[in-house]
Amino acid sequence: MTRSRLVATATVATVVGTLAALSTGSANAANPKVAPGGNFDLSIWQLQEPVGSPGSPTTIPSSRLQGPNGYQDSYFYTDTRDGAMTFWAPEKGVTTPNSNYARSELREMNRDGSAANWSLSGTHRLNATLRVVSVTSNVCVGQIHLGTGGSSTKPLLELYYHANGDIVLGTENSPDGGQTPHTVGHVSIGKTWSYTIGVSGGNTIDLTVNGSTTHYSIPSSFKPYKQYFKAGSYNQSSSDSTTKGARVAFYGLTVSHS
Repeated sequence: MTRSRLVATATVATVVGTLAALSTGSANAANPKVAPGGNFDLSIWQLQEPVGSPGSPTTIPSSRLQGPNGYQDSYFYTDTRDGAMTFWAPEKGVTTPNSNYARSELREMNRDGSAANWSLSGTHRLNATLRVVSVTSNVCVGQIHLGTGGSSTKPLLELYYHANGDIVLGTENSPDGGQTPHTVGHVSIGKTWSYTIGVSGGNTIDLTVNGSTTHYSIPSSFKPYKQYFKAGSYNQSSSDSTTKGARVAFYGLTVSHS
């Protein structure tokens, strides 16, 4: 059994402990003096930041993110107090053509550098331990997004943290749009919590927040589409302010497919 398989079959709490031993992302073991790539396995991620030219945010490839001397800046960095991989998305920033909101967010990639683009069949999991340091309104901290298979640029789901402490899952009604919110937990601002976002059997969304699991059916209209994970700080409010926004700190982040 491979190491990635062992991690995938553990509980979220065990995953964090395992990561500490592997130096790939734990608040208790992370080195606050290195870039995020020195504490986390970023070989399967690409970073998008809220800078660049209008409609074309800057992206940082996996090759530049990896290792203790990897990429970091004011939007993506290691917290020098606890080693957290931290994402900052101000209310004013460069956005994608299909969004009005800025983001500092990781996009799942394959280890060969190509874009992840997996089928709904099988079992797919995104595990995270995190805390929202600050937020103006609400912030998306995890997604399953549509890949190839059609013209839609919508997500399958988005997991939000609201300024009042509510954790809300938004499930897309169809590839054409429309989202249904589900309140799935409550955590005070600044407190650490965990989630697992996943799909299984090709037709079920599995969500676990702080050990509590709920399931949601995937509409058949999504079946033609491939998918990929995203995680970070996708701010859900905009203004002319560069000091207001959403700052999110991650202490654990793993992906598994089987």
